[in-house]
Amino acid sequence: MSGARVGLLCLGALLALQGCGERSQKLDGKQGGDTTVWSVSEAANPAFVAPGWKAGDKAAWEAQIRHRNQAQNDYSR
Repeated sequence: MSGARVGLLCLGALLALQGCGERSQKLDGKQGGDTTVWSVSEAANPAFVAPGWKAGDKAAWEAQIRHRNQAQNDYSR
């Protein structure tokens, strides 16, 4: 075997082994805010707020999510 062929074979083996490594899956400080999901920030676009939903009301938020899920349920149609 020639030197170039051995070099290409080693390079191919290194590239194949590179997929076997595992990267760290930490969040690295990129966590979300400390607000609840049913509260609205001041920067929220009011065009994206669903009608009938009251900002900061957990029960209204849960009802809206339930309504959205039922609208996607094929068995209830």
